[in-house]
Amino acid sequence: MRIRIATTGGLSTLVFGIGVLQVGGVAANDELEAAAETGPVEAIVRLSPSEPMIGDALTLELEVRARPNVELLMPEFGEALDRFAILDFTRSETADDEGGTISRQRYTLAPPHSGSQAIPPLLVEFVDRRPGRDSAPEGEDAYELLTAVLEFEVTSALADDAPVEFRAPLGELGPFVMPGRYRWLWILTAVVVLAAAALCGIRVWALWQSRTRRRSAYDVARGDLDALIMAPRPNDRQMDAFFVQLSGIIRRYLENRFGLRSPELTTEEFLDELAKSPDLVRSHQRLLREFLNRADLVKFAHLVPDASDVEVSLDSARRFLESTRDNAIMGPAGA
Repeated sequence: MRIRIATTGGLSTLVFGIGVLQVGGVAANDELEAAAETGPVEAIVRLSPSEPMIGDALTLELEVRARPNVELLMPEFGEALDRFAILDFTRSETADDEGGTISRQRYTLAPPHSGSQAIPPLLVEFVDRRPGRDSAPEGEDAYELLTAVLEFEVTSALADDAPVEFRAPLGELGPFVMPGRYRWLWILTAVVVLAAAALCGIRVWALWQSRTRRRSAYDVARGDLDALIMAPRPNDRQMDAFFVQLSGIIRRYLENRFGLRSPELTTEEFLDELAKSPDLVRSHQRLLREFLNRADLVKFAHLVPDASDVEVSLDSARRFLESTRDNAIMGPAGA
């Protein structure tokens, strides 16, 4: 294995193990470069700029050249570079003039802090498929090649003699003093804003109370009506009490739901009040008129309705509750 590292010094040679280490000069384009070679594969790592400042983006390029019939296994994305923030990554692969392979990986990195930094060794694996060669070492899947470590210094944005503690140049701010000529204007503005906020809050609270009351009125009336629907149907002697109970459910609902004084009014007076209510459309008023007139015929004219009249009255009451639950406009009678 042979490793070459480009630095700022002269050229020297160190022999170790099975390889040769050569130390050379910095490249002309302000980058650090280190090359390592094992058998048919050569790997070169380049880093620029060689003297970055904190906040600068670093460009790291790994270029691996392999002879023909040698399969390259490049490092996985971000392998051994987890200490840096990876801003961008590209890879490419081409063939040289002799039929070999040239694979490149280019990273854009951000150093985490200033001071001494280092690009750790990157692992390149390869399988030698040339005739008469062992494809991999005995007991292994592939040969391994580690690139050299690239050490560099990240300059701080602060000067060496900059103070560590930051202080306000003008000292602490004093208490806010309201100008005398605008003091009453500020006070008046604050009063107006507070009054508007209080009025808005009161209106929202009243609307919420109204909606809560309306929902409760429907729930009570619908519960009473469901109990009456589930009860046995009245016989002839029970018709009067049945219709009194049914009309009472609707009248109490109208009083709680719309604020109409229904219990103490006669049917005609009550119908006149209905005509003045902005919450009830004509279809609601017509349905109530038919329902109350039918109930009065039973209570005062001693009309004995049959079973179909009872079901029609119950259905009318149910339809009225559902159609006025959310101030909905009623559809056709068969809806």
